[in-house]
Amino acid sequence: MSLLTAGIDVGSSTIKTAVLRVHEPSSRTTGADVLAVQSERIRRRDTRAVIERSWAQALELAGLQSQDIAYVASTGEGELVEFRRGHFYGMTTHARGALFLVPAARAVLDVGALHARAILVDPHAKVLGYRMTSQCASGSGQFIENIARYLGVALEDVGALSRQGDAPETVSSICAVLAETDVINMVSRGIETRNILRGIHHSMAGRFAKLLVAARATEIVALSGGLALDSGLVASLQEELAKQAPGASIVAHPQAPFAGALGAALWGAYRHHKLTERRPRAAAAISNGG
Repeated sequence: MSLLTAGIDVGSSTIKTAVLRVHEPSSRTTGADVLAVQSERIRRRDTRAVIERSWAQALELAGLQSQDIAYVASTGEGELVEFRRGHFYGMTTHARGALFLVPAARAVLDVGALHARAILVDPHAKVLGYRMTSQCASGSGQFIENIARYLGVALEDVGALSRQGDAPETVSSICAVLAETDVINMVSRGIETRNILRGIHHSMAGRFAKLLVAARATEIVALSGGLALDSGLVASLQEELAKQAPGASIVAHPQAPFAGALGAALWGAYRHHKLTERRPRAAAAISNGG
């Protein structure tokens, strides 16, 4: 038995949609085929319109119609997905999606636009504990985007440029506003862009490693969220973990930014199965006078 489901992750800057064919939806850790994933930046557009566009494009990529999908689940700011059947908390969807992508993981580091969180999970994607940064922290996707814009660097080039740095200039402040001021001062002092970016990544990685240590992550850590494929951040994080948690290692799956949407689709399949299972029982109870 298989089931077509979809997950829509409504973030502060990006909408991510995933369409799955889920095998054996009765299982909490079932396998699935990813039929389509689609990412759409919100920018200054109406969020609901961007959700509809992302949804339509994902269906087109999958070769499906909306009526083919048994269950649409949302996560993030999910109340904006007016056609959803259910909603799941972001921590549980990122845990489930990350474990789907990296089954051996026992912790997840979700690095989004506004904050980062380290999540400890069991083999069934149950959240055992977590640690989280504040929204004002300089360890977020929005902070990196702002810095890249100021430095005149394309966002997709940040990671590669950072890895070329040979004398990283560390950003000391946790506050994003003060950290941006630090960067302005670095530019005025003639610090090379590559070393500014590598210093930023080192600072972020140091804080993320502390989160993982606080969450007691000691094994494989799966990345999720928008910064999961920033190669400069991943390299710096590997270095920091070698110092702070030698037994831990980072895995950045190519579909890691879609972990939340994937997890929502997977939990949606499980919930759909449970709801379908209850209906015959309820009908039988009524017919028996229960």
